Parts: sequence; C-alpha cells; structure tokens
Amino acid sequence: MTTCHAHNLRENPAETPKPYGLRVSLKPGDPFRALLGADWSRTHWFASAEERDAALIEMSRKHEYSRPGDRPAHVYEKVLNQNVRPRNK
Repeated sequence: MTTCHAHNLRENPAETPKPYGLRVSLKPGDPFRALLGADWSRTHWFASAEERDAALIEMSRKHEYSRPGDRPAHVYEKVLNQNVRPRNK
C-alpha cells in the first residue's frame, strides 16, 4: 500500500523493523467464531518488546464500558518474527 502524503508520516514505516508481535484470536466456544471463522486471528507488530507488552496490558484489560460480569473473550499470544532484526538501542 502506498502513502499519499509520505511527508506527513513521523517515520517511514518501511524502515522501522517491527519484530515483536501480538497475535489476537478468539477463545474456543466464542459466538464470534461463527461470524469470523474458527481460525480467525490478527497479529499486531511492534518495534520493541516494551511497546508490545504495554499494548498487551492495554488490550487485555477490562474495558471501562464493560457490563458487570463481562470477561475478555480474546486469546493473546506473544510472537517474534525471526526474519526481522530488532533495532539496536
């Protein structure tokens, strides 16, 4: 996908390696599996393990607008892309 106005980006996404991933999937028995499919997952990529861990905490917390008794229905799994080198600090 091309960027219409690359000068508006803070950094070039193609130049920023993002080897640390967080795979989100649905728990077995979740009703959304009927809509999305049993094998649905989404992987989010981050430049550092710290960014990924912060996102994991934020994504897995109980939302302030949740109803009493609601529980998060996602499965979170940390992944590492071996084909991308992490940035040196």
